[in-house]
Amino acid sequence: MPGSWLNLVERLFAEVTARCVRRGSHTAVRMLETAMLDYLDQRNQNPKPFVWTADADLILGKVERLCKRISRSGH
Repeated sequence: MPGSWLNLVERLFAEVTARCVRRGSHTAVRMLETAMLDYLDQRNQNPKPFVWTADADLILGKVERLCKRISRSGH
């Protein structure tokens, strides 16, 4: 499934955003870049697999609502 790896990448970016970007105060792009790379280095010292926590009913409910919404979009 091509979408599953993309979801993991999006999840990683969400984590980096929450833990580095929003929690930090960076006055330059280079400072932000350094903070992000430092965070990833620290995170990778003790890597753990990502565990999905949503149950199947929740996911299927979201898919059903999305299908209904896009089927009425007129596209």
